[in-house]
Amino acid sequence: MVRRPVAWVVAIVLLAEAVFIAALNWFLGVVVDRQDMSLAGLDPSVMATSSKIGGIVFGLYFALCALVALLVAMRDRAPAGFGRVLLISVAVVHGLLGAFAWGLVGWTAFLFMVVVLGLVVLLLMTYDRDGGPRPAASGGAGEDGGPEAGAEPGSAPAVAPDATAAVPAPRTAEPRDGGGEPPQDAVPARVSPPAPTTP
Repeated sequence: MVRRPVAWVVAIVLLAEAVFIAALNWFLGVVVDRQDMSLAGLDPSVMATSSKIGGIVFGLYFALCALVALLVAMRDRAPAGFGRVLLISVAVVHGLLGAFAWGLVGWTAFLFMVVVLGLVVLLLMTYDRDGGPRPAASGGAGEDGGPEAGAEPGSAPAVAPDATAAVPAPRTAEPRDGGGEPPQDAVPARVSPPAPTTP
């Protein structure tokens, strides 16, 4: 699958960025300290210390994001919780760095930042598209071969769709006891006597 190699590439690139940023900031701090440079009246030692601390902090941040991508590649599972937040934040940081790099460094640095941003977003999207295990249908066996869900107590048993309902026999005029007399009503009709007529 594509998502696992993408996770490995993201982990390697972020780890390389962590080393590069930490080394670059440390080098700038050493240069400022040795040249006794000052900016807007700031103390050179303070500037050098701030550059070194910033390099260490950003280096650890990118290294932690690389560790999250490495765990995703090894486990082949989507990042969750704090790791997912870290990957989203590093994608945003690369977008901002790319915007600044276009004006300060050039289009090559901007292109690199955009490529890393695309890799991180691709990593998040490919694992989100998987969706995880699907829930089993109600009343049926799950995907792992589990037993069917039992019926609730007091409910009527299910009827198979191909079962034929019992059809009552048609009522005929023949008597049930086998006699030759025709069937009679249960309640005899009342007959009124004829009224007397006058001569």
